[in-house]
Amino acid sequence: MPYTVTPTALPEVLILEPRVFGDERGFFFESFNQRDFEAATGASGQPATAAHFVQDNHSRSRRGVLRGLHYQIRQPQGKLVRVVEGEVFDVAVDLRRSSPRFGQWVGVTLDADSHRQLWVPPGFAHGFVVLSESAQFLYKTTDYWAPEFERSLLWNDPALAINWPLDRLGGQAPQLAAKDAAALPLAQCELYD
Repeated sequence: MPYTVTPTALPEVLILEPRVFGDERGFFFESFNQRDFEAATGASGQPATAAHFVQDNHSRSRRGVLRGLHYQIRQPQGKLVRVVEGEVFDVAVDLRRSSPRFGQWVGVTLDADSHRQLWVPPGFAHGFVVLSESAQFLYKTTDYWAPEFERSLLWNDPALAINWPLDRLGGQAPQLAAKDAAALPLAQCELYD
């Protein structure tokens, strides 16, 4: 199998580590293959689990930028995320009311050197903070961006108690977009069933 799959504390959120072939010339790896992704994640084309990607996004941010925690209340997006430059701390929060892990979070360090990817299925809020001087972040989504349905969960909501590695920012507070600074705590957010 091209991926090593590592479950997280939220079993639907998976770390995927591709096989990387390297020598003195550099490296090569297959960053995405639909058939292998489905086998690795169980997203096998059944309507309840299918993961068909429709959009690729690419962001570049400097140290201390915190993006998220984002989700779309309608047209929910699954995201396959990876870092191609730098390092981030990536977070997923379960927003499915019916889930036994509702309101729980998992955080994973992603960096360009490890080539690790994180699969964040629909029903979760997602965000990251940049730990390196800068980072380029790529993500494939299973639905299109729909700004009218986009929501932000408050990154530092005490009810979530996310252990962001802010000590790595040299004493600086994270830099937020206006929409993230105005995000709602979990108790006030629109949620998935």
